[in-house]
Amino acid sequence: MEKKDYIFGIRAVIEAIEADKNIDKVLIRKDLSGELAKELHAKIKEYGVVTQKVPVEKLNRITMKNHQGAIAILSPISYSRLEDLIPLFYEEGRNPFVILLDGLTDTRNFGAIARTAECVGADAIVIPERGSVSVTPDAVKTSAGALLHIPVCRERSILDAVRMLKDNGYKIVGATEKSHLNYTEIDYNLPVGIVMGSEDTGISNEVLRACDELGAIPICGHIGSLNVSVAAGVMMYEVIRQRGA
Repeated sequence: MEKKDYIFGIRAVIEAIEADKNIDKVLIRKDLSGELAKELHAKIKEYGVVTQKVPVEKLNRITMKNHQGAIAILSPISYSRLEDLIPLFYEEGRNPFVILLDGLTDTRNFGAIARTAECVGADAIVIPERGSVSVTPDAVKTSAGALLHIPVCRERSILDAVRMLKDNGYKIVGATEKSHLNYTEIDYNLPVGIVMGSEDTGISNEVLRACDELGAIPICGHIGSLNVSVAAGVMMYEVIRQRGA
């Protein structure tokens, strides 16, 4: 990780939060304590910054300088808020099309999905705050720069995002091999959110239950599922095929 990609030291991290820097997350030593640490925790709570408690060894792998148990990992972008984008899409007369990634963890898959999403004209990508990929320099590179051009929303959970979209007139479609309905039999001409699951377990059960429809991509070979970035590409191009793009 290059030095320009992070800020270290408790006071420096506090100042970065107050200056509204594009912070991906703050890594905090598990046993961090003291008055300055309390101030840091208060700022994190006030600004809603994502944090991760880690062993000191992880911090030392980033820098051996005096990090004092706190390192802020910077993001190449400013995350968007889904609740702000939803009315904006309608005001601009769009037929919105959003990609939701439920627990995706591989940066290369994230970059590939973002690249396809930008190419098909998707309006936004939604990821959860925790247990997920985020927009890092590596992700931007893998996306061929697409992540600098498409809005990325980081919400508390994908389930919350799904509910918000449904409340605003979106049809939510989950891509899963558990469905008996072919993905091409679903109508994507309404405002739509496509949910893609994690590489190992797919879409979580609670999100599956919240989807309006579930579509499966036919598999004719011996392997039971496609790579998630490939599957996402198939789903996204079906949306624009139906919409006559």
